[in-house]
Amino acid sequence: MLRFTLRRLGFVLLTFLIASLLIFSLTEILPGDVATMVLGRFAAPSALQNLRAKLGLDRPVYIQYISWLSNFVIGKWGVSISTNADVLGLVMHRLRNSGMLALVGCLIYIPPGIFLGIVAAFRRNKWLDQIISMTSLAFIGLPEFVTGVILIAIFAIKLRIFPASSAIDPGASFIKILPQLILPGITIALTNLAYVIRMTRSSTVEVLQTEYVRSAYLKGLRPGYVLRKHVLKNALLPTVTIIAISIAYLIGGLIITESLFSYPGVGRLLLFAISHRDLPLIQATSMLIVLIFSVSNFFADIIYAYLDPRIRYK
Repeated sequence: MLRFTLRRLGFVLLTFLIASLLIFSLTEILPGDVATMVLGRFAAPSALQNLRAKLGLDRPVYIQYISWLSNFVIGKWGVSISTNADVLGLVMHRLRNSGMLALVGCLIYIPPGIFLGIVAAFRRNKWLDQIISMTSLAFIGLPEFVTGVILIAIFAIKLRIFPASSAIDPGASFIKILPQLILPGITIALTNLAYVIRMTRSSTVEVLQTEYVRSAYLKGLRPGYVLRKHVLKNALLPTVTIIAISIAYLIGGLIITESLFSYPGVGRLLLFAISHRDLPLIQATSMLIVLIFSVSNFFADIIYAYLDPRIRYK
């Protein structure tokens, strides 16, 4: 298991390195000049040159990349060009907000998704299975902005149960802002809920048809025992991957949902950085999102290897 873990960790580091090269290269080829955007089109050439030297833009590209990556690793993420704030503190604050929203979304869709998927598998081809399957397909087909608008119209405008805006005070506690997280949490959970239901159902049906599960039932073992010891451990393998990817997406990829509900998360921060061509903020936020996806997949691989020992011996 240790060798398997170290090998997967090596893949994470390699992914991180390749992603850093791509992100740095893409930000370098963006149209326009950073110094001109900061000082304006009518700035003096000497002022533009001094700002480029201050930002290190006058050095060779490979020196800029090595300096940027080494500073990123040790936590020196620079200063935001557009807000003049420390990038590390700004990104970590938004990461905390995205983490709270992701927690609410996970609580809404992971346990119900696994439960409904198992129920649909045990009632396959029955009316309950068909209802669960059709409902999940409907959720998959709805874009997030449509789901969000419908939820706002019903629960915020019509019933006035939850607020329509999720703008929160900086440093507010999770309990205090929980009502403002419900609607965006449901919005991001519905699509992921459908994927978890369908993946869990499909893998559970496949496992229920295996010989060892049939043998367990023929031995007279209780259905609950067979479900815990034989079915779930194998059926949840594909679901683990879906959950790992969705958790990373919930933290770093919610630009539409965060914009719709005016929620200050990592996704909106990246959109702000791109619109203002804030290179330090773009690079730091993009690298953080890559790191979140890499770590999520790393833990998914570890859980995979724990649930199925054959994987770590391949």
